[in-house]
Amino acid sequence: MKLLYSPGSPFARKVRVVIREKHLTARFQEFVTNPHDNGQELLALNPLAKVPAVELEHGSLFDSPLLCEYLDGLSPQPRLIPVEFLSRIDVLRTQALADGIMDAAVASVLEKRRSDTAPSAHWLARWEAAMRRSVGMMSNLQLPDGVRLDGIAAACALSYLDYRFPAIPWRKEYPALAAWHASYTARQSFVETAPPAQ
Repeated sequence: MKLLYSPGSPFARKVRVVIREKHLTARFQEFVTNPHDNGQELLALNPLAKVPAVELEHGSLFDSPLLCEYLDGLSPQPRLIPVEFLSRIDVLRTQALADGIMDAAVASVLEKRRSDTAPSAHWLARWEAAMRRSVGMMSNLQLPDGVRLDGIAAACALSYLDYRFPAIPWRKEYPALAAWHASYTARQSFVETAPPAQ
């Protein structure tokens, strides 16, 4: 199978970490693409022109939560999304929170890059406030020490804040969360998928 991704995308990183934790690397070829180029290969897999996107034998899959669900079903171990209903909902809720942080962060990055007009101070402030509130909520969650999708998603979101928004002092404000993040991202799957230096 073919995975199209951007090295700086936190959503693509989440999927790439899952591939490694599920021991599926032999089944995937990973190819770098720039979604802003609207390349035909990416558009054929995802008309939304977003990464990550996966080419299957018959069709394609896109959207990181769907891809993570698909990957978790490809092999039985380790189970990243619990089967039990309420436990499953807890994990998916944390993933939704982490994805929301990444959504706001990516939107802010793109807004700052606009060339047609000045970046909107209103939207930048709104997105930063959303990121800060969401990290605060995340600090109160029981994040896993072992490999699980909620931990992977949360770690990718916090890593993206470090990467793009170092001025947000979440580590100082939430030292226990910072300690968890440092331990969790020491996993080889995170080391291998780290974004390029800016």
